[in-house]
Parts: sequence; C-alpha cells; structure tokens
Amino acid sequence: MVMRITAKTRLCIIIGDPVEHSLSPQMHNAGYEALGIAEQFVFVASRVERGRIKEAVEAMRTLNFRGMTCTMPHKKEVIAYLDEVEESARMIEAVNTIVQEDGILRGSNTDWIGAITALEQHISLDGKSVAILGAGGAGRAMAYGVAQKGARFTIFHREEDALDAQEIAEKFGGQQKGLSSISEVAQADIIMNATPVGMAPAFAERSLVPKEAIRPHHIVFDAVYSPLETRLLREAKERGAQTICGVEMLLYQGVTQFERYVGQRAPIDAMRRAITEVLAKRKAVW
Repeated sequence: MVMRITAKTRLCIIIGDPVEHSLSPQMHNAGYEALGIAEQFVFVASRVERGRIKEAVEAMRTLNFRGMTCTMPHKKEVIAYLDEVEESARMIEAVNTIVQEDGILRGSNTDWIGAITALEQHISLDGKSVAILGAGGAGRAMAYGVAQKGARFTIFHREEDALDAQEIAEKFGGQQKGLSSISEVAQADIIMNATPVGMAPAFAERSLVPKEAIRPHHIVFDAVYSPLETRLLREAKERGAQTICGVEMLLYQGVTQFERYVGQRAPIDAMRRAITEVLAKRKAVW
C-alpha cells in the first residue's frame, strides 16, 4: 500500500521503544482502506526512546496529530503531559490511546476493553473466578476489567513482583499469590496469561500453567499473540478447555482506538485479517 500524506491527511501514530514489531499500522491502515478513507487518514510507527515522551507529546500538539497510540515503555509516563485522562486509565495507571480534538489531548486505556470484549464473546464475567498470571501492565488492565464486570480475581506473580501484585489486589479488590501456588488455577473459571511467557522466539514453547491444572470447564486466554497458538493454548485445547488467542485482545483494543480516532464504526474483519496475515508471514521466518 502506498501512503499519500497531504495537507488534509489526519495522522495517527504509535510510539514505543521498540516499536518495529507493532501490528497497529497494518491493522489501522487496513481499516482505512476498507472504509475508503485512506486519503484522509494514515497510521505510522515511530520509535521514541525512554525519557523522550514529553517531546513526542509536544510534537503531537505542534503537528496536530489526530491520534497517538502509546506502547511500552511510555504508557505511564505520558499521563503527566495530557490535558484530560479517563478515570479507567488513571486507575490502571496507563494510557495507550490519545485523541487530539480542538487542541485538547485526551488519554484513555483500551487494553482492558480489548481483553474484556474478547472474553465476553464467550462468557459473562459476572460472578466468575479469574486467575490472572502476571502483575505487569497487562495484568493490571485485566484485573481492572474483570473487577468492573463483577468477577473475582487472583493475581499469580513472580516473587520479585509481589509488591505490584499486592497493590493491584488491594486496589481492585482481588487476591494475590506466588507462582508456587500456580496449581490453584484449577479452581478458577477463567485463566488469563498476562506475561510474555509463550511468546516467540524468546519464550516460545514455555508455559506457566501445568497441563494437569487445566480442566475442560476452563476458558484459557493468552495475551500473547505471536505465535497465534502458544503452548498454553495448545495444551488447554488438548485438555478440552475453550481458548482465546491474544490476537482478539489486540484486535478489540485496536477497534476501540480506531473508532475514537476516526469517529466511524471499525471494519473488524478487515482489521483481523491484516493482523493474521502479518503474523503468518512472521511465523515463516522463525
């Protein structure tokens, strides 16, 4: 696809360090193409080093970018430079979506919406028990989301993340346990992996959940989307559990961003197809 940026083009951008791996440009630009608005919108990626987020926000104001997507390591630091921040993003302590309108920069978090929307395609969360693996940003977003929907949750964490896990549990009304208690996920209705364990190539073919702890009644959700089927998901299928790939979380957080940036209903199928095509190509070179 040839991008033509003109004076009337509304620019959206993703920033991070690294950012080359991001699927957001392909996903959003495929959406623009599907809606026939590729002359009005374009989505690009730009590496912004840690400590330079203030400059990036100033550039967004000066150049009148319509939208900015923040990925690691900027999601928390960027909050200080915005005009308005949604309550959910303040609670999660992370902004991944910034919209500029009339010179006002408004920050929000769509990661939790992506996770919850993906889950709610399969199950109502009200009254359910959720095991969340990991006390990082993704785990925090998941904990906030499931608590909002009336579910009980337990964060399972590494020893070095004990304080973070305790803070999340206290803030959102859940429990926290170390990975030494991981077999207790068998008692949950839903298992959610919010760690990079399982990601290719560095963590491929690893899983934090013992296969024997997975039950047929489980819904197993893996935030990792590269590969599409991690060891956790493969073993969950073998145990008769229902599985949800991380692509769904990526897709639905992106769909929410798209609609906030563009102001139109997102073409979900076109955006999903763009993601899976890129991931299929990457798999071929592993």
